[in-house]
Amino acid sequence: MYDVIVIGSGPGGYVAAIRAAQLGMKTAIIEKYPTLGGTCLNVGCIPSKALLDSSEHYHNAAHTFKTHGINLKDLKVDLSQMIARKDDVVKQNVDGIQFLMKKNKIDVHQGVGSFVDANTVKVTKEDGSSTDIQGKNIIIATGSKPSLLPFIKLDKKRVITSTEALNLKEIPKHLVVIGGGVIGMELGSVYGRMGAKVSVIEYMDSLIPSMDKTMGKELQKSLKKLGFEFYLKHKVTGVENLGKEVVVKAENGKGETIEVKGDYVLVSIGRKPYTDGLNAEAAGVKITDRGQVEVNEHLQTSVKHIYAIGDVIKGAMLAHKAEEEGVFVAETIAGQKPHINYLLIPGVVYTWPEVAAVGYTEEELKEQGRKYKTGKFPFLASGRARASMDTDGLVKVLADAETDEILGVHMIGPRTADMIAEAVVAMEFRASAEDIARMSHAHPTYTEAFKEACMAATDNRALHI
Repeated sequence: MYDVIVIGSGPGGYVAAIRAAQLGMKTAIIEKYPTLGGTCLNVGCIPSKALLDSSEHYHNAAHTFKTHGINLKDLKVDLSQMIARKDDVVKQNVDGIQFLMKKNKIDVHQGVGSFVDANTVKVTKEDGSSTDIQGKNIIIATGSKPSLLPFIKLDKKRVITSTEALNLKEIPKHLVVIGGGVIGMELGSVYGRMGAKVSVIEYMDSLIPSMDKTMGKELQKSLKKLGFEFYLKHKVTGVENLGKEVVVKAENGKGETIEVKGDYVLVSIGRKPYTDGLNAEAAGVKITDRGQVEVNEHLQTSVKHIYAIGDVIKGAMLAHKAEEEGVFVAETIAGQKPHINYLLIPGVVYTWPEVAAVGYTEEELKEQGRKYKTGKFPFLASGRARASMDTDGLVKVLADAETDEILGVHMIGPRTADMIAEAVVAMEFRASAEDIARMSHAHPTYTEAFKEACMAATDNRALHI
């Protein structure tokens, strides 16, 4: 009998297992794939960042090195080597998780985990053989998979999801991206930087529509420089694969139909919870109409010793949100009183410029009727950004009109994925914009832009604009 069984070994699952083991609990983890790490490590966050970095190096070599005084000849992409490097990065990370399981004496069971009853999980291997294991507490961490439109037939060769986009054998001539969210913009950037024409069809009126509107507008401006074309407020009505060409039909706001033809179509309209084969009903666990596992504020399901975390429950589908929840559940089982402030879980888009945000968007504050003030600072006015030729974007700070408490921070620019952590710390300690404005930031650094935006929000006193 295990103290804790975790079903799924993505960032939420493996972190939950490690924390449970650290707290002295006998722990098992179940993973249906041959490697640990889930979507994030195998076909998501890690491989996409590896390709984003490689393609950014190529783009800079092709477009900015000359200005830096570096002359190159016969520059070309070796896509198979790029993919091989990505695979090596993935392997190193996956091997690292395997090591952590051994180090923490966590039993790894390879196979599909399904409930037999509320304390028993059957692990079915690929060859059909199975074993039953029992646990006092069980954590469901089965993650998500790409969402699809019912009329789109994926062939995984020309009409693809993010998984296939990480392993293409050639650079597309014209990549059509259905969905202007995070995944579409990141993978569109990978191939756009290497010379593909990229067309984006998005149902909403803005890119990255879940983020502050200013970020979507600024990202669109930057991606236009890469040659992206955008069809916002367009509803996809059909995708026809003609062999070496795919035709996408979409309706604009006036009801007119347009056609966009490309050699590859990436379907990236979001992700949905994955519970296939879990047999949750055998344990009495409730699944909502949206396919999510229903949980309370302690992340307990309808059966109190069974918990669920990550993409399979409500909230943003982010690896670091799943990690926080994994730690939260392990500590809850151990009798501790952990907390998660969901408002302060940052969101990041790893395009270049990067987009990062935490707290409320301006649209949300308007909806709440809350009085706020805004401070902005463009990277064009940053000495560090000029030195590195990364002058696109800005930092935007939203602060309470009366108390000056920081309510939201939205950044688009160089290394904002790392810079946002300062904003999270500030908001975790309920800092005012003036608190940040009065803290020394090293010069020249990108983070000065955050200080200046806070100064702009505090009596409009930014120094460098």
